Amino acid sequence: MYRSILFLFLIQFTYGQQNYKIDSLNYIKDSISYKSCIRTALSYFKERQLDSFKKYSIKSYLLSKKINSPRKTQKAHFYLATYYKYKEMSDSAYYHYHKSKSILLKLKDTITAGRRLFSIARIQLREKDLLGSEISSITALEYVESSNLYRIKHQIINNLALTLQEKGAPYEALKFYDISLKELRKDSLENTPLKLNIINNKGLVYQSINQQGKAISYFKKGLSYDSIKEKYPIKYALLLENLASSNFLLGKNKGVLNQYYEVLAIRKKLKILKGISTTHLNIADYYKRFNQQQKALFHAKKGLLYARKTDNNKRLLEALKLLSELTTDKQSTQYLRQYIQLNDSLFQKERTLKNQFAKIRYQTDKKEKENNILKSENEKKQVEITYQKQQKTIGWLIAILSLFTLGISISLFIVRRKKMIYQTQLEKAQIRERERQQIAKSLHDEVAGDLFLLHQKLEKTNQPELAQKLSIVKSNVRNLSHQLSSISFDKVSFEDQVINLITDYFEPNFKIFPTGLLDHDWANINEPIKRVLYLSTRECIQNSKKYAKASKVVVHFSTRKKSVHLNISDDGIGFDIRTSKKGIGLQNLQERVEELGGSLLVKSKIDNGTQISIRIPLNV
Repeated sequence: MYRSILFLFLIQFTYGQQNYKIDSLNYIKDSISYKSCIRTALSYFKERQLDSFKKYSIKSYLLSKKINSPRKTQKAHFYLATYYKYKEMSDSAYYHYHKSKSILLKLKDTITAGRRLFSIARIQLREKDLLGSEISSITALEYVESSNLYRIKHQIINNLALTLQEKGAPYEALKFYDISLKELRKDSLENTPLKLNIINNKGLVYQSINQQGKAISYFKKGLSYDSIKEKYPIKYALLLENLASSNFLLGKNKGVLNQYYEVLAIRKKLKILKGISTTHLNIADYYKRFNQQQKALFHAKKGLLYARKTDNNKRLLEALKLLSELTTDKQSTQYLRQYIQLNDSLFQKERTLKNQFAKIRYQTDKKEKENNILKSENEKKQVEITYQKQQKTIGWLIAILSLFTLGISISLFIVRRKKMIYQTQLEKAQIRERERQQIAKSLHDEVAGDLFLLHQKLEKTNQPELAQKLSIVKSNVRNLSHQLSSISFDKVSFEDQVINLITDYFEPNFKIFPTGLLDHDWANINEPIKRVLYLSTRECIQNSKKYAKASKVVVHFSTRKKSVHLNISDDGIGFDIRTSKKGIGLQNLQERVEELGGSLLVKSKIDNGTQISIRIPLNV
């Protein structure tokens, strides 16, 4: 009998060894195939054969998943992101950069994750998701802060400065350009073109705020670099054109036209097609000022032609607008119609891409959480399977352990049954929680509102006792509603919820600027305080948009030793505090703040905006 058991054990052991060898050989084979695909993809990319580059990047991705190598998977995602970036498919590029970044963070490679986040920030800037680009740039900088990668730090800070410049914050942009230059000076490699970029960008900031004297000084500083025309002709043309534009804006027209034509010649020689479009439009503006309509029209049409060739929508809009001014009657109307249609479609595209970026973040994060749960469950199952195999193997040798194996099987069954019972109880608890939320909503929206109106009527009819009793009932209903309903910050942090709220309301004609949000550790602040701050932010933003007709709202968070502060200001129409009554929403807000021992102060003047200051003690 023992010989039979030993024989069966040897058969099983030999079979297991053979499977192990087969799996090992397959792994080695797939790993070699992956390396070959990656090398092939890279060679196609260097030759700019993008379709073949994409094909082998996808193959690399599939092989990386097969051999279960997260680092190889993130590299394949990075290659695919690069492909879509060159194809100007921003949503797909964003998706693969985000996936690569998420894997790198799991691998604790924060430096490379910072690089990926920088690529995301650049896409967001290009697609006018300015708030997203600012947040991504700041986070990327945090990831690489401890490294000595001065050039990548410079690039991230420079992108942040460009974003702030685009947002209409010129002085903040100038500050970050200076910080960017400091990081660049630490880099030992040749970086003259990057320095010239910063000098040019600072000049453009001053040009945009009509400080042409300072702008000209920066452009001249760049042009004074040794042999710039021979060594860096592209930068030379850029600086020379911007210098000419600033002089033109100042009315100093001498030599401007010659400078524009010099820039045009350089760009034609180097085949800088996007730049050619810009220069033609600048020349058209010059001729337009001096009423040389035919020459202006010729260069405007040339600018339009090159803008279309290069899909340069910014210059295309400028060209269409200029042509609508230079032409008359039907032709002018046609150009203007094209301008409006393109402008509307670009605006819609920006909004769509913002939503897609947010959706990708949400879906990717959700999928990662699900994968982590699934991975944990699979690991548990694998442990169980391995354990059972071990028991089965031992069972071939020692028959007496069969009862022990049976006992383990029963134990596992009981554990699973208990798990099922627990899951059922959890689902019931979730159902009860949803019912509580519904009751809370009904109490707040219907019962409390009716009681409030009835209370006001009783006060007006000189029935103070009934009004007082009804006030107590109203207070009880409100307290009950507050107890039943809550905003949870367990799954989504306070910072992310506020950012999501601001993103939802942010529009080109209604800009919201959050400050101080990321300067504090909100995890250590009590839930009730965060709930009131969130509700306060939402109520004030709604009022600024709906009633104040504001175009700009600043939301500032700050903390002190014993209190947290929220200041919200807008540039709306304002109101007279002495004659205007607080709305129900603001009254409810004040009650919530005061319930936490805090205070709410409203300052406003007609045509001078509104400022709301909230202070809440931290020992709530």
